[in-house]
Amino acid sequence: ADCRYTCHQECRSLIQLDCRRPGQCQSQLSPESTLLPPRTQNVTQTVEEEKREPPTIQEIKQKIEKYNAKVTNCLLMKLNDDGTYTGFIKVHLKLRRPVTVPAGIRPQSIYDALKEVNLADMTDKRTSFYLPLDAIKQLHISSTTTVSEVIQGLLKKFMVVDNPQKFALFKEMRKDGQVLFQKLPLTEYPLYLRLLAGPDTDVLSFVLKENETGEVEWDAFSIPELQNFLMILDKEEKDKIQQVQRKYEKFKQRLQQTLKEARGKPG
Repeated sequence: ADCRYTCHQECRSLIQLDCRRPGQCQSQLSPESTLLPPRTQNVTQTVEEEKREPPTIQEIKQKIEKYNAKVTNCLLMKLNDDGTYTGFIKVHLKLRRPVTVPAGIRPQSIYDALKEVNLADMTDKRTSFYLPLDAIKQLHISSTTTVSEVIQGLLKKFMVVDNPQKFALFKEMRKDGQVLFQKLPLTEYPLYLRLLAGPDTDVLSFVLKENETGEVEWDAFSIPELQNFLMILDKEEKDKIQQVQRKYEKFKQRLQQTLKEARGKPG
């Protein structure tokens, strides 16, 4: 609160702050919270899920009516007789690594979608490519659809055969000029979060990213992918070595030039 110190969630227990008010930061922070960064940065924030009572059907009906009144397109929510409801969410795909898809597979037809034909099962050949940065996919889901099912649905639509454990769904929130990311648990219901936040995507949006906030699930990667990681790390290591060598070579040249100029001077 005072010093605006920022750290990763997993690093919190290792941080010792010399606070101007002894004990204040330690008492306010918990392992489930992180301090906010400067306004120009983003942060991945993991917070304890709020314990909430299940809303009644009447409360859901009122929320849906309020939500639909703000909708400026045709993407309305619909309440079912059993208290469940359906609606739309948009997911931004912000993937930095390539995904694995079947090679030589034709685009999915309407017949395939209706019959739930999995084209990925029709070939053993695989290839990798980068999805367009910040691509947006619109999904029609139910209030009972979980984050896990949303991730699997997205991968199926793009015919991605990578292990779903490689990916995580985040909710992106904007507040006071800050952009905050919170990883959603697999059992969360995205449509309920959309209902609570309203249709404005500036208030809340969903983002699919690589699952890098916890332990890396190395077993979820194939041998070629692991080999590619080693190649990338090897290249980054060589680049870093060259940067250090160039830095000290310039320092050496300046030092030699200074010594040369000093030889002709008295004292």
